[in-house]
Amino acid sequence: MIAALAALSAALAIAAGAFGAHGAASPQAAEWLRTGGMYQLVNAVAVLALGALAVGAGARWAVLAGSLIFAGTLYAMAFGAPRWLGAITPIGGVLMILGWLWAAWSLLRHS
Repeated sequence: MIAALAALSAALAIAAGAFGAHGAASPQAAEWLRTGGMYQLVNAVAVLALGALAVGAGARWAVLAGSLIFAGTLYAMAFGAPRWLGAITPIGGVLMILGWLWAAWSLLRHS
């Protein structure tokens, strides 16, 4: 289930990046789409790799959820949502960081 969601997340990231490169309404919107897409794609692929390393689902869910919150708020603002959503974006960043720390702890514990 999480692997399928990670693959869908990667597809969404590529679509966001492509739209940012070719159809964004403003330079700021293009930047938000590019930033969100980069973080989302890197973390989606990493969630798949963490699964191959048998890292626990909790760490993978935290990374995936964090990247979706981070990128999702940027995408929403790029498409005209209120800029106050930018205050939610760091929550996604914190979840990604916590997920990566959890993954590191899990890998160290099992090595």
